[in-house]
Amino acid sequence: MHASPIAETLLLEGPEAGAFAHAQFSSRVDGLAVGHWQFSAWLDAKGRVRALFHLARLEEQRYLLLLRGGDAATMVDGLQRFVFRAQLRLTALPARSLSTGPMQALHAVTMEDDVVSLGCGSHALLVSTATSTDDAWRALQLCEGWPWLPAPVLGTLLPAALSLQRLNAVAVDKGCYPGQEIVARLHFRDGHKRHLHCGTTSQSVHAGEALRIDDREVGCVLDVVDGGSGFNVLLVLDDDVATQLRAGATPSFQDALALTLQTSWPA
Repeated sequence: MHASPIAETLLLEGPEAGAFAHAQFSSRVDGLAVGHWQFSAWLDAKGRVRALFHLARLEEQRYLLLLRGGDAATMVDGLQRFVFRAQLRLTALPARSLSTGPMQALHAVTMEDDVVSLGCGSHALLVSTATSTDDAWRALQLCEGWPWLPAPVLGTLLPAALSLQRLNAVAVDKGCYPGQEIVARLHFRDGHKRHLHCGTTSQSVHAGEALRIDDREVGCVLDVVDGGSGFNVLLVLDDDVATQLRAGATPSFQDALALTLQTSWPA
């Protein structure tokens, strides 16, 4: 398997932390209870995903963000421009490690010493200062369609391409937030032509790599796990190419790549 990603985390604290998060992020933060987490995202004005993360409510006025790609310090700098006089504090924490924990209820959060455990159903995702090479969680989450965003795709993909509504990471029934108009338009008009898929490739590919047919970019790789007999991948793919693959066709990907789709998710 590839090396496990580093845990980039940040804290959002203060009397107005919840209201700030609800106004800036794409999920319904006002319904998040203490001791629980949800998927959420921070979008730009054009609706593109700047950051995807686990948003955990540790205490009444204290939230932890575990980024699924990107840099915590960069996100803090970006968010700070919107704080104005709000009573809250944003802090980028030192990088930590991610490892796999025992089964824990989906969306539950527990803390013990310096370890934060995020329940993922069949397992837990542990955030700690301890060095770990246990990245079994990666294969489990890849198969569930939980995106990890490598640097080349940050700020380039719309939520529909990442199936974020399925993960309740975006809401179309809450007040305004950055990119909300684009999210609603795509939802009600079903206008996006790229979606999320899990599959296998005949050869090694890299997270962040573009997929091309001839000179046309038709998708991108989000995550890769070596399955031993093949490479399991999570990717975004143009709908017309996905339709060809499901029909048994063999599109001529660059570098003679062979791709088989296993699971596909709607927006």
